[in-house]
Amino acid sequence: MSSVLLALSFFFIQQIYTSSLPHPLDPLSVFEINQLKRIIESSSSTAPSNLSYQYVELEEADKESVLRWLSSMDPSRSLPPRRARVITRANSTTRQLIVDLNAGRITSESVYTGHGYPIHTSAELKQASGLPFGYSRFKVSIHRRGLRLEEVTCLPLSVGWFGEKTTKRVIRDICFYRNGTDNLFARPIEGISMLIDLDSMQVVEYLDRFQAPLPKAQGTDYRATKSDARLKAKPIGLVQPEGQSFVIDGHTIEWANWVLHARFDVRAGLVISTASIYDAEKGKFRRVLYKGHVSETFVPYMDPSSEWAYRSFLDSGEYGFGKLSFSLAPSTDCPAAAAFMDGILVGADGRPVTIPNVICVFERYAGDVSWRHTELDISERVIREARPEVNLVIRMIASVGNYDYILDWEFKESGSIKVGVTLTGIMEMKSVPYTTADQITEDECGTLVAPNTIAVHHDHFITYYLDIDIDGENNSFVKAKMLTTRVQEGASVRRSFWRVIRETARTESDARMRLDSDAADLLVVNPNKKTEMGNPIGYRLLTAAPAASLLSDDDYPQIRAAFSKYQVWVTPYDPSERWAAGEFTDMSHGDDGLAVWSRKNRNIVNKDIVLWHTVGFHHIPYQEDFPVMPTLHGGFELRPSNFFENNPLLRLEPSKLVNGCKVT
Repeated sequence: MSSVLLALSFFFIQQIYTSSLPHPLDPLSVFEINQLKRIIESSSSTAPSNLSYQYVELEEADKESVLRWLSSMDPSRSLPPRRARVITRANSTTRQLIVDLNAGRITSESVYTGHGYPIHTSAELKQASGLPFGYSRFKVSIHRRGLRLEEVTCLPLSVGWFGEKTTKRVIRDICFYRNGTDNLFARPIEGISMLIDLDSMQVVEYLDRFQAPLPKAQGTDYRATKSDARLKAKPIGLVQPEGQSFVIDGHTIEWANWVLHARFDVRAGLVISTASIYDAEKGKFRRVLYKGHVSETFVPYMDPSSEWAYRSFLDSGEYGFGKLSFSLAPSTDCPAAAAFMDGILVGADGRPVTIPNVICVFERYAGDVSWRHTELDISERVIREARPEVNLVIRMIASVGNYDYILDWEFKESGSIKVGVTLTGIMEMKSVPYTTADQITEDECGTLVAPNTIAVHHDHFITYYLDIDIDGENNSFVKAKMLTTRVQEGASVRRSFWRVIRETARTESDARMRLDSDAADLLVVNPNKKTEMGNPIGYRLLTAAPAASLLSDDDYPQIRAAFSKYQVWVTPYDPSERWAAGEFTDMSHGDDGLAVWSRKNRNIVNKDIVLWHTVGFHHIPYQEDFPVMPTLHGGFELRPSNFFENNPLLRLEPSKLVNGCKVT
């Protein structure tokens, strides 16, 4: 079929099967994925028999084209060109392709020769998991321990990079004993590890260094059982008798004074785009966030032994948050009244795979107050006014092996955007000979949480990419600090006060920050626009807890994850700079990514800029985290700061509550 006919057929079928208005940032559809597979595999130069699709994403139209499309009032306006970016692997070679779906052809093709490899596919991870069971030395090791091979599960873990001059694309298998429990991670088979070449799919290194007591299965199950609680819980839930007050059209969501776009991505998971808020006083929508998503995660474990030293995961770039997401369950993962969106990813064979209900959208009301005031006037009349806080939440959950990351984007009628990161799941544990803590005579790099079981110390750093556009692209980054000032003797009864010192960061190095107590406000402002009072309009970053990496700068995991040394970075907008640990993260050398780009020390004053913020957790395990960890919350807020002329809630109709339930 000619490229012209292919493009026409694409357009015609899209019109038939798409009931909602398309958006330039919509994810690739099933039809488009099938189309790009045909285009690639019809090209002999790019489609050998062992071709594997490692990563496929929408190659976004340039920002200017998207904004022009959004601002057009013509209902018949055509979408900017639809393109896909494809990373393939075949014959130990990584290729990067750009496929023009409108023209039906490959417009760009290159072989990647740098350090690092693309995201692992589910197919190769599954194959690597099963490889040990046909390996004779492994079967002998399991038999020697008196274990049943059919009760063993092996999982492949990325290996990082530790200065090797030449490397193969490898992964390391570790194994667990399931017998008697569904808690896979609670019974590690310590001492065995296997290095697997992913291209040849062969065991290239096998170690069985020692045996440790296998933790007992008793007490490891976390599934629902009969409760021993003294007070039985009664049913609870949010009821919306008149339905939801948000509208989802394709991937565009409208709610209260917000309109935004949400899509699923294999690497980032949930991507929020083109978020604008309606300003009732000005009578128009105003831009806030062009794009935001998880850029990378860094999870280093603090045990330097050979079985653990390599465990320093960059989960988003090595595995993909979207690839590790699952369907969400109403009434548990999300409220019963939530709406759901599907996600589509591309399998290793190039075929589309749909994950139903991978994103949920719901309104949150938890009895909170958005604002209130009570006043007693001179006539002793009580004046009371309050508004319930009802917010819109967009959620995705990534189950990255043992840990679950609950990722929320919460939009408030006040104009704030709250980004929540919640950790739960199972800790990584190792088998030890100890049954009580007083038996431990040396540092075991963790906490004894059960007999023969130590949960290892570790960190979680989740770095967000935030392309903030405050009323336009030209923005600046302002750091405000509080300075204690002495009062001149005799000038006041006071001896001191604090004042605010504001500094506009001129370059990337000026903006880079490790958070400390004297940082009052961090703002992205539009220096070209002011309120009627003359203040520059902006949004401020209310930061997460100030947790930064404590690893030494020359430690190999830290070299690869140098972005975790600072919680705040600002860079000029560059569509090629999205992934904080670099594009090809698996076994990378730290020569690409946020810390490398920032060495250019580019000008960021009155420019299109990107804010990067890291939510960090230092996790010292405790017994309450076993056998499954209660949720641990973190996050940050983007809050309007002189963006509106006054409180925008005053111009909105308050939500109504009936018998404690919201009526929309």
